[in-house]
Amino acid sequence: MSSRVVVLGSCGAWPEPRRACTGFLFEHEGFRVVIDLGYDTLARLLENLGSTTARGLDAVIITHRHPDHMNDLHGLFRARWLGWPAAEAPALPTYAAEGVRERVLGLEEHDTGAVDQVFDWHPLPAQAYQVGPFRLESWLLPHQVPNAGVRLTTADGLVVAFTGDSGPSPDLVDLGRDADLFIVDATDRPLGAPTAVDPVHLSAREAGEVAEVCGARRLLLTHFWPDHDRALSLAAAQQVYSGEILLADEGAAIPLR
Repeated sequence: MSSRVVVLGSCGAWPEPRRACTGFLFEHEGFRVVIDLGYDTLARLLENLGSTTARGLDAVIITHRHPDHMNDLHGLFRARWLGWPAAEAPALPTYAAEGVRERVLGLEEHDTGAVDQVFDWHPLPAQAYQVGPFRLESWLLPHQVPNAGVRLTTADGLVVAFTGDSGPSPDLVDLGRDADLFIVDATDRPLGAPTAVDPVHLSAREAGEVAEVCGARRLLLTHFWPDHDRALSLAAAQQVYSGEILLADEGAAIPLR
């Protein structure tokens, strides 16, 4: 059976018109896991599932609690809580960094019973989990809030890794080592914006450097700053990475097999 990653959103901070913030859907052997649900990603997820109530979604991973990575998790909660008969609504296994559950609770008037009925919470980073056909490994990576880089490996050795938002870290090499697809934060600023070194995000060049060191087979750049010329990010990464580079684009379906 085919495997693929579908780009739900590619922007950092806030979405450009006709785009969305960070989100990816990973499908393998009929199992579907969504990784991050930033602004405007939920409708795209539901379209891919063919269900306004998120039937067919098997698990959720949220790398950190910033809204451009998790705001639409609350919308997913409402789709499951209000859209399913209570007797038919299994709790979604949800693997999330510190503070994510509390953000959803705050948006839902701290209705702990409802939120915890929809989501079956598991902390990140943590020891490895078995998530359907995937082994889920996670690393704490540098950001303003706790951020979990995640690596999903199938029994036959297919690997997809994602940094979430991260500054430079030696753990990035283990995260992306020999990945079939390494999805990396590439938060370059538009021309004319302040160019100070950002310790909590990677530039496109830094993304290319770490992908080259870890031997990733393909690099998917994401988390583009609104109004930034993405061609510049591609060019910067190409200077230091010898493999295939893709730019995250809403709706793109990237085959893995």
